[in-house]
Amino acid sequence: MNTSTAESPQVVSNRLRRRASRHVKERIIEACLLAAAMFSVFVTVGIVFVLVSESIQFFRHVSIIDFLTDTQWTPLFDDAHYGIMVLLSGTLVSSLVALLVAIPLGTIIAIYLSEFAPFSVREIAKPFLELLGGMPTVVYGYFALLYVTPALQWLMPELPGFNLLSAGLVMGIMIIPYVSSLSEDAMRSVPMSMREGSYAMGATRLQTALRVVTPAAISGIAAAYILGISRAVGETMILAVAAGMQPNLTWNPLEPAATITAYIVQVALGDLPHGSIGYQTIFAAGLTLMLITLAFNVLGHMLKRRFRQAY
Repeated sequence: MNTSTAESPQVVSNRLRRRASRHVKERIIEACLLAAAMFSVFVTVGIVFVLVSESIQFFRHVSIIDFLTDTQWTPLFDDAHYGIMVLLSGTLVSSLVALLVAIPLGTIIAIYLSEFAPFSVREIAKPFLELLGGMPTVVYGYFALLYVTPALQWLMPELPGFNLLSAGLVMGIMIIPYVSSLSEDAMRSVPMSMREGSYAMGATRLQTALRVVTPAAISGIAAAYILGISRAVGETMILAVAAGMQPNLTWNPLEPAATITAYIVQVALGDLPHGSIGYQTIFAAGLTLMLITLAFNVLGHMLKRRFRQAY
C-alpha cells in the first residue's frame, strides 16, 4: 500500500509533463501558422506602401486632374502628357473582349462537367483545362499574333496587325480554365439532395442544372467571375505582343492600343533613371490598376453576400 502511494505522484507528474510539452508544441505550431498567414498581409502592405509613396512623388509634379482627364499619354516625350485614360481604355476594352469569351464558355463547360459529363470524360477534360491555365502567357501572345490575327484578317481585311480584338480573344481562352474550374467546384459542392428533389418534382437534368444547381452555387460562380476579371485586367504579355504598345485612346477593339500593364513592362525594360517623372509613371499606373482590381473585388464580395442571402 505504501509503494503504490509513493509511485502515484510520479505518474501524475509525468502526465502533466507530457501535457505541458504538448501545449508548448501546439503554441509553436499556432505561431508558425499565424506567421504564414500574416506573410501575405505584410507583402500586400509593402506593395501598397511602395505604390502610394512613389505615386505621391509623381503627383507632386503632375496634377491628378490632368492625370484623370487628359486624352494623351506621352510621358517620355518632350511635350509630356499624362492622361491615364489612354491606357485605361485599352485595358478595359481588352478585358471586356476576354470576359465575353471566358464567362459564357467557362460557365457552359462547368455545367457540362458537373452535371452531364461521364466520369471518364471529366477525368480527361480536367487535366487539359489545368494545362491550358498553366501555359506561359507569352505563348498565348504569339499564338494571337501569328494565328488568330491572320484568321481575323481573312474575315476583316482592313484589320491591322496589332489589335485589341485578337489579344482579347486569346486572353479569354486563357481565362476559361480559371472560370470553369472554380465554377465546377462550386456546382459539385451543391448537396445531391437538392438534385434528387428536383428530379422527384419531374425536372429534367438541364432544368435542374440551370434552375437548382446554378442558383445554389452562385456564390462560388461569382467568385470565379471576379477572379477571371482580375486575371484579365492584370494580363501583360498577351497584350504586349499582340495588341501593340501604341498609346491610343480608343474604345474600338479593332484598333491597336496600349494597356496599363504593357506600359509598365515597356518602361521597366528601358533606361529611365530611378526617381525621374517618367519612371514614377509606372507606379501611378500600377496604383490605378490596383484600385480597379480592388473595386472589382469589393463588387464581387457584395454580389456574393447578396446572392448568399437570397439562396
